[in-house]
Amino acid sequence: MACLKMPEINCVLIAGNLTKDPTLRKTANGIPVANFCIASNRKYRDANNQWSEDVCYVGVVAWSKLAESCMEKLHRGNAVLVDGELQSRTLHNEDGFSRTVVEIKAHRIQFLNKLDIGMENEGVDIEKMNILECNESGVETIAVSE
Repeated sequence: MACLKMPEINCVLIAGNLTKDPTLRKTANGIPVANFCIASNRKYRDANNQWSEDVCYVGVVAWSKLAESCMEKLHRGNAVLVDGELQSRTLHNEDGFSRTVVEIKAHRIQFLNKLDIGMENEGVDIEKMNILECNESGVETIAVSE
């Protein structure tokens, strides 16, 4: 029998709202890192065929220019669409205990916020939705939809 190789796929695509403002730190090499948490809602029918809602809280980490864009443009309550991969890391505390954290390493984030008032001066209708997409290399594009 032929030996089958498991494909190496690690992709996450999730939408949610920030639970609080992102935090920014820099590595020893000066690379910016932003961390934030999103709440993603899921509606489903329970055993009694009634609609229920469940919330999944997921940590997100963004690096470099993507981290800087998150710090400039994201705040608590903002809606985002995160495209990335799962990563895990182990944290050790002073008592000798360790815990593993699983989070999303963002490759691309779409900011699904209402347009800022400042953009009104640029002739953009502020009632339209702003989709600001930013990837790891810092490339940003804006798509405005109704």
